Amino acid sequence: QVQLVESGGGLVEAGGSLRLSCAASGRTFSVYAMGWFRQAPGKEREFVAAIRWRGDSTYYADSVKGRFAISRDNAKNTVYLQINSLKPEDTAVYYCAATLQVVARLPTKHNEYSYWGQGTQVTVSS
Repeated sequence: QVQLVESGGGLVEAGGSLRLSCAASGRTFSVYAMGWFRQAPGKEREFVAAIRWRGDSTYYADSVKGRFAISRDNAKNTVYLQINSLKPEDTAVYYCAATLQVVARLPTKHNEYSYWGQGTQVTVSS
């Protein structure tokens, strides 16, 4: 089992920045990849970014390329999502997720992840 706890959300003005954190515990030695998703009110959960737990591979949704950066600190068992140039449309609950399954590419679909955090709210005011 892997437990995930997100933090770092909040209310920020458009153009600002936030860094979200996702602390992992439990069976972290078996984690293959971590991902960030977000869900806005009335919308489906959408993929944002993913990173391999070991190695340098990252992948981003087209909508966030250039503004979002995913990174990790294995010593702290923590994955981060740096969000810059925030827009009102970035308002959503942000979730981190983990998968133990080794696949050829970084997973981007929510059903490819087995473990989820409780989410952290990001609200961007215009």
